[in-house]
Amino acid sequence: MVQVKGIREGLLFLLEAGEWEENRRALFRMVGERQEFWRGAKVALDSRTVVIGEEEILSLKDELSHYNLTLWAVLSESPSTQLAAQKLGLATHLSRPEKEDREALSTIVHDGEDAVLVNKTLRSGYRVEYAGHVVVLGDVNPGAEIIAAGNVIVWGRLRGVVHAGAEGNTQAVVCALDLQPTQLRIADQIALTPQRKGKPQPEMVHLQDGQLVAEPWNAKDR
Repeated sequence: MVQVKGIREGLLFLLEAGEWEENRRALFRMVGERQEFWRGAKVALDSRTVVIGEEEILSLKDELSHYNLTLWAVLSESPSTQLAAQKLGLATHLSRPEKEDREALSTIVHDGEDAVLVNKTLRSGYRVEYAGHVVVLGDVNPGAEIIAAGNVIVWGRLRGVVHAGAEGNTQAVVCALDLQPTQLRIADQIALTPQRKGKPQPEMVHLQDGQLVAEPWNAKDR
């Protein structure tokens, strides 16, 4: 019943039509299944038409804190829910990105699987963590980090740290136009990339017989 999307500020949980208590149980089932992956995230809740009172929002905030998640915003089509959130000092809308950052982070859906699209270069200190696939249209510089439950695709130079299949998915892959990560990991297998010899080429890394294997990345082969 509860959907999750990556947004500029962190995570957005979207409820389905129905009763609050039913949605609350579904939300915490989802959170419990991936609590380590989302630990420390900022959370916004979009209740849509579901009406939530002040006490229920306060209880939700406390429960999320037990999972090291911070509720900072409640979006709603219900005026009473908006008022309840405002009384608790929570935001009731998402901040509009600056012009240069607009659409830098948006959620797309492909074959029923969630992916986050990062439309910029990730500089040192940037960290992208997502419970799905991560696609970067730009470079990943040394000091930047990507952690994904699914695949990691970099349409540029990959120089930072990347972990695909972070929840144990051994079928995950890492692809980049220039693959020279500081550290690369798929599921529980980890490797350092040796110094490149020769001209860079698009490559894909996957697990084969328990080992990380790199091969030319050719979309026609997939």
